[in-house]
Amino acid sequence: MSNQGSNIALRSRIASELLRIKAIKLSPNEPFKWSSGWNSPIYCDNRLTLSYPDLRTMIKNAFVQDIKLRYPDAEVIAGVATAGIPQGAIIAEAMNLPFIYVRDKAKSHGMTNRIEGQIQPGKNVVVIEDLISTGGSSIRAIEALREVDMKVLGLAAIFSYGFPDADKNFEAAEVDYFTLSGYDVLLDIAIHEKYIEKEVLSSLSAWKDDPASWKV
Repeated sequence: MSNQGSNIALRSRIASELLRIKAIKLSPNEPFKWSSGWNSPIYCDNRLTLSYPDLRTMIKNAFVQDIKLRYPDAEVIAGVATAGIPQGAIIAEAMNLPFIYVRDKAKSHGMTNRIEGQIQPGKNVVVIEDLISTGGSSIRAIEALREVDMKVLGLAAIFSYGFPDADKNFEAAEVDYFTLSGYDVLLDIAIHEKYIEKEVLSSLSAWKDDPASWKV
């Protein structure tokens, strides 16, 4: 199954909006530094979408439409901490489904929970992320849900960098996923709307193919 949302035009519109509100910033000549040590020509903070009601609603409706299409048996929505929590809660409210969220690690105090909310073994769950890079945090959350016998139907995210490693990691974990928008369509929109010049396109494309060794 395709890892793109069903509405191709909407993928472009969401990419355009992420650039407009500066949730995504492109800086190919002065790259950002990730915690992994990678140089990156892009910075993405989809939490900013929550501050824009029209965009927030557009994203919510797109998620709901595609979840109903791809995972019609969904019974629970799970957000991945932290940025997937508000998106997941909004989606669960729109679909009238229970909501839970998954921490990267169990709390060190109190009830020491890894999963917050009512755990329902055997229920079908769809996991919500804001952003996919290599898929590591998403897969860890999925494994935590599987450990309590919840059935993960798939994962949905707002945006993906489109790294080949992400596809490999999700396939190895036997997880279906889709995103509302992605890096390839973003570059098309960024050129069309003059956020970047065509001369830097080859460098930006090379980063997606091999981010670990990419340099300006």
